[in-house]
Amino acid sequence: MDITELTEPGYEKVVRCVDRATGLLAFIAVHDTTLGPALGGMRMLPYASEDEAIFDVKRLSRGMTYKSAVANTGLGGGKSVIMGDPAGKTPELFHAMGRFVDSLGGKYITAEDMNIGIADLQQVKKTTQYVTGLSREEGGSGNPSPYTARGVVMGMRAVLEEVFGSDSFEGRTILIQGVGAVGQPMATDMKARGAKILVCDIDEKRAARFAEEHGFQHVPDLDHHKHEVDVYAPCARGAGVNDRTIGELRCKAIAGCANNILLEPRHGDELKAKGILYAPDYVINAGGIINVGIEVSPGGYNEAVAIERIDGIYDNLKEVFQIAREENIGTEVAADRLAERRLEAARQAKQEA
Repeated sequence: MDITELTEPGYEKVVRCVDRATGLLAFIAVHDTTLGPALGGMRMLPYASEDEAIFDVKRLSRGMTYKSAVANTGLGGGKSVIMGDPAGKTPELFHAMGRFVDSLGGKYITAEDMNIGIADLQQVKKTTQYVTGLSREEGGSGNPSPYTARGVVMGMRAVLEEVFGSDSFEGRTILIQGVGAVGQPMATDMKARGAKILVCDIDEKRAARFAEEHGFQHVPDLDHHKHEVDVYAPCARGAGVNDRTIGELRCKAIAGCANNILLEPRHGDELKAKGILYAPDYVINAGGIINVGIEVSPGGYNEAVAIERIDGIYDNLKEVFQIAREENIGTEVAADRLAERRLEAARQAKQEA
């Protein structure tokens, strides 16, 4: 196994690993460990080049730093990527990946991400202890989706309060795009709180079936964003707010569990100009990472502690909205500023200690 450290300004550590025996070519980026060890998922994609893989792992690890800082997880930001076709997975590949993770001595802790499942992490676990997100039976916290859904609902309360002056769901119309593992529990929870729920999904049959089972209104996925609703909740693919759609939105707020809802950061400013409140995705969808983060806290996983911290997403969004109002900036920029303030406060505390 050949592990090489790369020089990447602004990152604590970026390393490349080649293991010819298993065909592993992978990268780990540790962006910032001011708040604690870097936690972030592992993904596997057939990147076109090493430069593309390095760009992705750096971008994602920086995002995890900010996400964890705002969420008060006590963790830093990191990420890992494997270059390759997921169809070519082998246990030996993940054993090698585990040794790569282990070589950082706990500076980076891995978890699930794109094209990586529990079975893959179980293989990684055979060669490193620095793995989170496994089943309850294996000492982990289990499926993160219900916790992500809970966090979005808690965050939605802050959104409703900011827009309507009350955090009540009663009588509010919410469109959920994507009725998967997170979108479904979100929909049922918000309906129980009095909201009228519209649902859509790229899989029209799944959306129609789910709507019929629970008494929701099913709308076609095509041009779903044009519906007049109180809150639009993207819960599947990203980049749904873009140059084509932004002028067609008829909602008062956007708050969902999808990552990278904005195609570009400037779209956050355009939403502000249109009077649409945006709940930054990495703030409102942090329930899963908060839950997983409890696994590596002193004493191990405690669901009650996890839920208390997940419910704090409400307070985190309230703080983001306050910064946006006071500084007359978009909420996306406000979220970054909140993360940077928390990181700077931690750095100063360390210097004074």
